[in-house]
Amino acid sequence: MPQTVVSLVTIAAVSAVGAAANAVAGGGTLLTFPALIALGVPPVAANATSTVALWPGTISSMLGYRRELTGAKAWAKQFAIPSVLGGIVGAALLLVTSEERFASLVPWLVFGATLLFAMQKPVMRWLLSRGSVRAPHADGTVLAPPTMGLLVGQFGVAIYGGYFGAGAGIVMLAALGFMGLTNIHQMNGLKNWGAVCFNGVAAFIFVAMGLVNWPIALAMAVGAVVGGYATAGIARRAPQAVVRGIVTAIGLGATGWLFVRMA
Repeated sequence: MPQTVVSLVTIAAVSAVGAAANAVAGGGTLLTFPALIALGVPPVAANATSTVALWPGTISSMLGYRRELTGAKAWAKQFAIPSVLGGIVGAALLLVTSEERFASLVPWLVFGATLLFAMQKPVMRWLLSRGSVRAPHADGTVLAPPTMGLLVGQFGVAIYGGYFGAGAGIVMLAALGFMGLTNIHQMNGLKNWGAVCFNGVAAFIFVAMGLVNWPIALAMAVGAVVGGYATAGIARRAPQAVVRGIVTAIGLGATGWLFVRMA
């Protein structure tokens, strides 16, 4: 669909807000994906465009956590394979999903991602209380290599990420906690590394198949970079609970709008 200056400026502004939300509490895709649908971008193209536009931000997040991967190099190396393969499978599943079918799934996917986002903190508190996740070790504990079962679990998470990016990081963080990791910073580092792998291969496939709306993708990328840089200082001071509540409310509102739109 042709894009006007107003629509490009709008999606850039939404992406800037999404980048600010990501800096504080995550969940930025819950803002940008419904905005793309509202602009009239078909659901499959909206998903592909969002994945490509936000991938550079994923790389920067991974680089920001590279020190936290100390002691988890074995996990990072072995996670790459199931993450890439899962991303390929997820992207392939999206390609064979009809526009109508994906449109009917979108409200449920956004609703599920919103619930995962809202439940992330309570789940992590529960994991901390039962001892599955503990405070970071000062000595940078070296993790034993992941088992085959854990690699299979990461493959499943990557399939979801390649198919629908919103909420994939939340799913992976929760999965890493259930896998028994003890250092929350290492978990975040591995989460970002896994996202770089499965989102990267999915983005490559979406570009190769011509699914990306480039004017919108570039506007989103610019908005995310500008928004993330401009709000960095504010983001560090903003109460996470407030931002989480706002993002959750927007996600639920978007879910309701998508269900009404589908009816």
